Amino acid sequence: SPKLSSKAYAAKTSEKALYLINDEYNTFEHVINCLVTICEHNELQAEQCAFLAHYKGSCEIAIGNMQDLILLQEDLALYGLDVEIF
Repeated sequence: SPKLSSKAYAAKTSEKALYLINDEYNTFEHVINCLVTICEHNELQAEQCAFLAHYKGSCEIAIGNMQDLILLQEDLALYGLDVEIF
């Protein structure tokens, strides 16, 4: 069976996605450390998300139910990251 894209999966399961939004003040190192520590990304995954957000404006960093994403959003915001749930 074909794999659903993350957006199709989120729609099918009524889950939401948390996006990292590019900003002009956090360093790559800080963003990567936050994604590894808070979102449990591995180093490479966190690095790729940081670069995607920087060059494309945003990057999906987590998919889940609204309650879980709100907790991640609050934690990341405490460290100065701009994150939005869609």
